Amino acid sequence: MTIEIASAEGLTPAEWNGLVERARYTDAMHQWEALAVIARETDSTVHRLIGYKGQEPVGVFPVFERRYGPITAVFSPPPGLRIVYLGPGLLNMDKLTQRKTERRQRAFIDGVLAWIDERIDPSYIHVRTTPGYPDVRPFTWNDCAVSPTYTYHLDITGPESDLLDRFSRDARTNIRDAAATDYDVDERGPGAIDRIVKQVRSRYAAQDVPYDVTPSFVRELYEQTPDGTIRPFTCRVDGSFVGGILTVAFGDTIARWQGGVKPDADRDFPVNDVLDWEVLCAGREIGCTTYDLVGANSPRINRYKSKFGPRLTPFYEIERASLLGSLAARLYKHRK
Repeated sequence: MTIEIASAEGLTPAEWNGLVERARYTDAMHQWEALAVIARETDSTVHRLIGYKGQEPVGVFPVFERRYGPITAVFSPPPGLRIVYLGPGLLNMDKLTQRKTERRQRAFIDGVLAWIDERIDPSYIHVRTTPGYPDVRPFTWNDCAVSPTYTYHLDITGPESDLLDRFSRDARTNIRDAAATDYDVDERGPGAIDRIVKQVRSRYAAQDVPYDVTPSFVRELYEQTPDGTIRPFTCRVDGSFVGGILTVAFGDTIARWQGGVKPDADRDFPVNDVLDWEVLCAGREIGCTTYDLVGANSPRINRYKSKFGPRLTPFYEIERASLLGSLAARLYKHRK
């Protein structure tokens, strides 16, 4: 089977976004505007690749080309910005038999990797798929190393009372008892972005963990992506800011992207329990069916996230490195 790989240079942003919206296994960061902002922030060249079988699109796969001295690397997504997912999205495969689906997926991935090798010739490739991406075998058949990693997905459909009943006892108690406190959780718009990013940066600094996300980057994403994509929520107690979460909404999912860290000051108030509850309720109001808690690979943090009764959901890290590219691999692991 022949799948032609082409750059989307001739498409309009709306045409590319239309493919992204129709595809499976895509998210908000696949959108044209988000890719452009990420490319500027990382000093990278973005290639928006599309696979065609004849005239029919079968997949989208944005990749970023970046140089580190003598090393050329390809990322999807690039490191440093805490962008969690990217990688391939698939189109027009739902009605195919398993045999045809596998052939088409393999031809698409084979074609993208061949395009990358011919046009860029990188020493290092790193890809991270969206949750649930179904078949990473074509990457292994192209000499890539594939590792599973995990996030938590929470089904937020059904009555609120049933959803709350699936939470752990302490989470239920915290959320119900919080009603007696003068608190407010609301979507604050771009003005909240600085407060949330500053709080996260402070928390990471206290743990000596690199954190390169800037308020200006998040504000640009907020301003350039379609309305409602980046949604900043803050929690105030007695009128004072105590915490916040930057969320990303796309399709049927609202994702907990940044924030929700330990509050700056000790308070007898369950800031993050309340924030997560209010965010998922806001997601329900806009038609989302899934709350992505984003990340399930830290035992300490998992104890918090698992109390909401989520489903463990895999996604995949894919890597290919030459001897020279192993230097870029070490840099990636330090800054991702």
